Amino acid sequence: MVGIVLGSGLGVLADEVMVSREVGFAEAGLPVSTVPGHAGKFVFGKLGGRDVVLMKGRVHIYEGHGAGAVTAGVRWMAGEGIDSLILTNAAGTLNQDFKPGEWMMISDHLNLTGTSPLVGPKFVDMSEVYDGAWRKRFSKSARNIGMVLREGVYVGLRGPQYETPVDIRMMRTLGADAVGMSTVLEAIQARMLGLKVSGFSCLTNWAAGMEKANLDHSEVLEVGKAAANTMVRLLEAVLDDGRA
Repeated sequence: MVGIVLGSGLGVLADEVMVSREVGFAEAGLPVSTVPGHAGKFVFGKLGGRDVVLMKGRVHIYEGHGAGAVTAGVRWMAGEGIDSLILTNAAGTLNQDFKPGEWMMISDHLNLTGTSPLVGPKFVDMSEVYDGAWRKRFSKSARNIGMVLREGVYVGLRGPQYETPVDIRMMRTLGADAVGMSTVLEAIQARMLGLKVSGFSCLTNWAAGMEKANLDHSEVLEVGKAAANTMVRLLEAVLDDGRA
């Protein structure tokens, strides 16, 4: 079974699933998000012929949760039997060649949250967090359906404030292509659990200092909804090949 975490504005992906049951975060004993665009429930069903469980929304460090709470959903889905995890998020683009409205597949990440969901001597290898073979399959499927799919480095921050232009300049110097406030802790948790991981950023806006407009969460939600259908086609194509 494949687990899929849906980021800000991407909950509409759940509309394409043949639903068999739903479980609310509170019902599962998990914290519930207070952020618009995060419904707070697990949706079980089929997508592209595969059994999936969608985590419709997530909680964040900036809501006052610790790293353990932020990644509780990943542990819960692992307990339900997932062996693979697809993480999605809404992110600002730092790369002039990656335009808002496009999708970026995550090749690696920078953890600038200042924390980790792992406690104690849990020394997990992170040399290939995002499965290389899976990335090749997603790239091939994207080409087959005519989808523009970028690939690059995602940097995760604590938030909730957006970054300053100098923050963005630093992250670009470090090699980042997109920035957001989620995903990296979930990826760390998933690797500790032995799950195969893939990650995707919906590029919803230019990062601070790259254009004159101010950043706004409502814009993030709107662009995410518009781009969701493209991701549905990609997920269906990959999950339908029976190897995910």
